[in-house]
Amino acid sequence: IRWTGPVSQMGKKRNAYRILIRKPEVSSTPATRLDVINLQEQLDMRLQQRQARETGICPVRRELYTQCFDELIRQVTINCAERGLLLLRIRDEIRMTISAYQILYESSIAFGIRKALMAEQGKADLENTVTKLQSEKSDLDKQVMELRSRADQIERRSNEQKLAEAKKHAEDIQFLKKTNQQLKVMNQYFLT
Repeated sequence: IRWTGPVSQMGKKRNAYRILIRKPEVSSTPATRLDVINLQEQLDMRLQQRQARETGICPVRRELYTQCFDELIRQVTINCAERGLLLLRIRDEIRMTISAYQILYESSIAFGIRKALMAEQGKADLENTVTKLQSEKSDLDKQVMELRSRADQIERRSNEQKLAEAKKHAEDIQFLKKTNQQLKVMNQYFLT
């Protein structure tokens, strides 16, 4: 890229600011091998000057490579217009593809954030459910303990009643045996 650097003065203040305005100088002469080497060196120099990242997404690097590609298209178009038009179509297609990828990336980020928020909300709901279920479990455990205690008491009473009834039954049998024995003795006494 060939840049010219006219200096313009802005404002009439005492310490006027000077801004270097860059505008491309368009040339219709075909590019030589030296021009391409110079273009590559300028690209490398500008990448370092503007501190473009070497990896990942870097808008500075993308801008500089876009400018370099536009210059290459200009140089190729001077030699062969059809080849230049094909490169323009390729450039436009690449821009549309990158734009589509950016939209897809942004929508996937938004989707991921929504899912994370939903997961957080779901986590809070699950924690509330767990707390509620633990409370219900402890209540049910208390009920189980109370019912076991009642069942034990009922079983003890039942056993005590059985023992008391068995004892009474045994006493009744003893009484009846004694009575029967006495009646036999009396019966023999009366019969003899």
